[in-house]
Amino acid sequence: MTDVAVKTARPSPLALTGWDRLKTNRSWLAFWFMLPAAAFLILFLAYPLGLGVWLSFTDAKIGRSGVFIGVENYEWLWDDSVFWLSVFNTLLYTGVASAVKFAVGLYLALLLNENLPFKAMLRAIVLIPFIVPTVLSAIAFWWIYDAQFSIVSWSLRHLGLISGNIDFLGDIWNARWSVIFANIWRGVPFVAITLLAGLQTVSPSLYEAAIIDGASSWQIFRYITYPLLTPIIAVVMTFSVLFTFTDFQLIWVLTRGGPVNATQLMATLSYQRAILGGQLGEGAAISTAMIPFLLAAILISWFGLQRRKWQQGESND
Repeated sequence: MTDVAVKTARPSPLALTGWDRLKTNRSWLAFWFMLPAAAFLILFLAYPLGLGVWLSFTDAKIGRSGVFIGVENYEWLWDDSVFWLSVFNTLLYTGVASAVKFAVGLYLALLLNENLPFKAMLRAIVLIPFIVPTVLSAIAFWWIYDAQFSIVSWSLRHLGLISGNIDFLGDIWNARWSVIFANIWRGVPFVAITLLAGLQTVSPSLYEAAIIDGASSWQIFRYITYPLLTPIIAVVMTFSVLFTFTDFQLIWVLTRGGPVNATQLMATLSYQRAILGGQLGEGAAISTAMIPFLLAAILISWFGLQRRKWQQGESND
């Protein structure tokens, strides 16, 4: 009787619904674990992104939802000289800052990878610019660049190198180079520490074999360090470009896009048009116009990661 009762209580495989199969199928275990993270990303990333793209096709304003107007916002931007100036500023800002951050960060990573005294303390000191809040860093640079009380101008005057104060944030090109330098100061630690972590994974036996074969320092770097570090470089530079391209706080605190839009980036212009100007549709269009540039950076990273195949003994073909 007991066996009969058990067999009767247990449902047959044919009686299981599709939902029951999903709950009990071990192949779906990873899906259930990923579901909370996926829901978080959809709610806080995908939905705002989709809403922003939709707003860019409307004439929405603050306090009014707006109606669909097609590509009218983009046509307006196409003829907007300030928008194109912001594109130029953003590309200049991102290109110069990212290149310098990579060069300086790689040099620091190679230096900190050596057997230096107080190496742990030096690594902690290098991280300081990155862990300080962006707004505090911007305020500090705002004082450093002050037209009257700048410590840089004061020092150069007392050394007899200049006769008057430097107008760091009031001159067009001075302002551009000043904000780029501030971004480099903040971003170098991220690049340096990440590349240093990659250097720690390189086997010392490879260097020993190269030294025995008589390889120079440049040859060791060119044929061992750099190829093995390429996947890490692809990832860290992608994040560096994304962070720099979408930078807002540093620019807004230092210059608010001035003088005469010389440091106006696409991110700050979008905020200025959408929030301060009340033109949500136009601001959303500027933000949406940033997406192709960001996708290009991600694709470059993806193709860079393909270089990792040869390290695993696979073909790049």
